[in-house]
Amino acid sequence: MNNSKVIGLDEVAHMATLSRLQVSQDEQAMFATQFASILNYMDILQHVDVSGVEPLYSPVEHHLVPRSDDATQHRTREEMLNNAPVADEQYFIVPRIV
Repeated sequence: MNNSKVIGLDEVAHMATLSRLQVSQDEQAMFATQFASILNYMDILQHVDVSGVEPLYSPVEHHLVPRSDDATQHRTREEMLNNAPVADEQYFIVPRIV
């Protein structure tokens, strides 16, 4: 289980390039160490026995509250047309786009 991952500075520089980040040499060394630590931790988690554990999709229980899907009209046509800069009796008037 002591299968330590090593992340090279070239890989960190490549990830920084793909991410469009400017990373100094000191930061590359720090990130290489951190990435290796994360990957090693993932290896430890791979060996945990979870055969009797059901998958957890969310730690919060979600209850769907159904509501009726009824069409309603909250505003009248006149109220909506009052907000338009230019309108006729029934429609918004907009500039023509060719």
